Amino acid sequence: QVQLVESGGGLVQAGGSLRLSCAASGRTLMIRQMGWFRQAPGKDREFVGRVVWSNGRTDMSDSLEGRFTVFGDLVKNTMSLQMNVLKPEDTAVYYCAADLAGTGADYDFWGQGTQVTVSS
Repeated sequence: QVQLVESGGGLVQAGGSLRLSCAASGRTLMIRQMGWFRQAPGKDREFVGRVVWSNGRTDMSDSLEGRFTVFGDLVKNTMSLQMNVLKPEDTAVYYCAADLAGTGADYDFWGQGTQVTVSS
């Protein structure tokens, strides 16, 4: 199995920036991709961005591209999310997830999440 730990969340004023990190441990050799998701109050969990481990490709949600950038360090098995020009609507719990080879699910393991709160 893989354990995921998010860090970097906190309080920030609108227009500010935060950088989230996700550290993977365990059977990291099996990781196919790692992704960021978020869940805002009263809303379903939504996709933010991902890193495909096989080729280093990164993908961002169309609505967030330009403000958010996802980074992956395939050697250290870490993934980061740089969030700029934050808006109150970005307030959510941000989750890191990992997709392992040999499983049918898109994402097999999830972190506990880190809270991001953007004040207006």
